[in-house]
Amino acid sequence: MHQRAAHTDSGQPTASAANAVGAVSTPAPTSAVDGHAAIQHVLNQAVTQGGLPGILAEIRDGDQRWFGTAGVADTATGRKRSPQDQFRIGSISKTFVATVMLQLAAEGRLSLDDTVEQWLPAVVRGHNHDGDRVAIRMLLNHTSGIFNYTDDKEALNRYETHTPQLLVQIAMSHPVTFTPGSGWAYSNTNYILAGMIIERATGRALADDITERITRPLDLTGTYLPHGSDPTIRGPHSRHYTKLFQTDPGAPVHDATEFDSSMFWAAGGMISTAEDLNQFFGALLGGRILPPDQQRDMFTTLPTHGWISNAAYGLGVSSVTLPCGETVWGMGGALFGSWSYTYGARDGVHMVTVNASGDWVNSGWDDPIGIFTDLLQTKFAHPSDT
Repeated sequence: MHQRAAHTDSGQPTASAANAVGAVSTPAPTSAVDGHAAIQHVLNQAVTQGGLPGILAEIRDGDQRWFGTAGVADTATGRKRSPQDQFRIGSISKTFVATVMLQLAAEGRLSLDDTVEQWLPAVVRGHNHDGDRVAIRMLLNHTSGIFNYTDDKEALNRYETHTPQLLVQIAMSHPVTFTPGSGWAYSNTNYILAGMIIERATGRALADDITERITRPLDLTGTYLPHGSDPTIRGPHSRHYTKLFQTDPGAPVHDATEFDSSMFWAAGGMISTAEDLNQFFGALLGGRILPPDQQRDMFTTLPTHGWISNAAYGLGVSSVTLPCGETVWGMGGALFGSWSYTYGARDGVHMVTVNASGDWVNSGWDDPIGIFTDLLQTKFAHPSDT
């Protein structure tokens, strides 16, 4: 994904950024405290060794919650990150969109076997794209073969505003990746189309459907999809720092906190908090949001290609098998200067959400996903201890 413009911030984390704080929010057994200390150690290393400006994590075990952070929320002021911090969640947005789509299917308002052409006539056309051959299910599990519009950064940069229709048009200007249903490839275009279908089916804005169906019933007060081109994050938040995918340790750091995320919309435009994400995924994994048939659909997975290692993908959710052999369920997402993971046990009782306010790693890991994997490994290798 590409950022059209960012404000330059030459500041790097100072020595004070290495200071870390962690707090156990509810009483916990000694073994759990030891486990939290190990997680805090990974957070500290992400800043002192990896060079991230800031990182936070919330661990949820049933009714018990633990929050830890390292580094800073703002390199200019040294302000710490807090449990109330909102951040851009990137592709974790896809889980919310898939959940709304599955609720509509449960209500009989559409079927996952409906074609894109039925709902969006003549939209998926050109370069061997054929909406008649693409079912909604293929959009949600990335088996449509539709080109990923974010791979055409030159086209994205050509426009000041990005409507869903424009994003699809960019995709249609490229050949299909494969014949629908014959392969797997991650494509953000799939979820732009899914968002458009939801709006066609309900007659209202996708942001409003997410609010009415998910965030309000679950009391997710820090979670929303911005309307239109609003560039702000409306609640307390850390700065989002990016090197715009440059790997040179000396590459300039830009502040990308405020930007128009409409170019990602249903594919990755949402904002949330660690507490809200653990609440949402805990309820989703625990079967408290979708009826059994739709729950089964969502968690029926396929092998992935060219994506996260040791992962499988369902409908807007994924599973990842950790080095310890445990399999966790959830989703990850990344936008400029904000990388996030929310994964947990299949029953939703044990959850981990982590967010890094930078998109590079100086040493020790290849990228923030390596840090996130270490955190999950620390938690789930011995789940009873943390």
